[in-house]
Amino acid sequence: MPRITELTLYPIKSCAGIAVTEATITEAGLRLGLVNDREWMLVDLHGQFISQREYPQMARIRCMIGAQHLQVDAPDMASLYLPLHYDSTANKLPVVIWEYALNADDCGDHAAAWFSQCLGTSCRLVRFSAQAQRFANTKWTGTTMAPTRFSDGYPLLVISQASLDDLNQRSVNQGRAPVPMNRFRPNIVFDGVDAFEEDYAESFAIRNRIQLRPVKPCPRCPMPAVDQETGIAGENPVDILQAYRSNPLVDGEITFGMNVILESGIGATIAVGDEVEIAIAF
Repeated sequence: MPRITELTLYPIKSCAGIAVTEATITEAGLRLGLVNDREWMLVDLHGQFISQREYPQMARIRCMIGAQHLQVDAPDMASLYLPLHYDSTANKLPVVIWEYALNADDCGDHAAAWFSQCLGTSCRLVRFSAQAQRFANTKWTGTTMAPTRFSDGYPLLVISQASLDDLNQRSVNQGRAPVPMNRFRPNIVFDGVDAFEEDYAESFAIRNRIQLRPVKPCPRCPMPAVDQETGIAGENPVDILQAYRSNPLVDGEITFGMNVILESGIGATIAVGDEVEIAIAF
């Protein structure tokens, strides 16, 4: 029986993830305590989101969840502490993530100065507002309105270990080094299946309560080239994927992993070691 082997929460979009042994699953993604996946995001002075695509050193910005604060650390920087409770007086800042525009909570000048110094560019930190709404593209979710926060577009990303093993074997055969799973930044990793079986799944059932539905193959950009430990971009494993992972469902883009939405089980706990029942679409 397939089992979950990794769960990862990314409090700040495009910064380092936090590996967890269990989390609460919500319609908008994983949650641990008061912290949701991709709840914070960095934007430039025009409100446009920024990521490791432009600033690979964001990979070295790490978070730790405390009782009252999110602690943020980076090399040669003093720790930054972000309050977990929402500030009802926070200024609203218009932001854009891909084609989607919304108002977010500005996290203030101190946080903006910290991240601007860290990245060497003027930017601001924003938080997904308690009043905001953003939904995944119904072209892929159908009649289901699936909320998400500052993810690229969907609340959860699932990849099987076998898919990475297949890629790494091909990489080694071409004289390149294998890469860890964190290059692809999934929320849920499971083993016990064949490579890319997740592509053909109709649903994932976990703990007889949680039902996940795959909706869209995940197109890949330059980010997997970034070493998540050093923040340095090198050879891109997507180069290897180009030989066999062009997907006609997304106009021939190179895909790896599946974006999924929650069909049932809001508020349930999901944990490393949980069995995953996979229904294959025929």
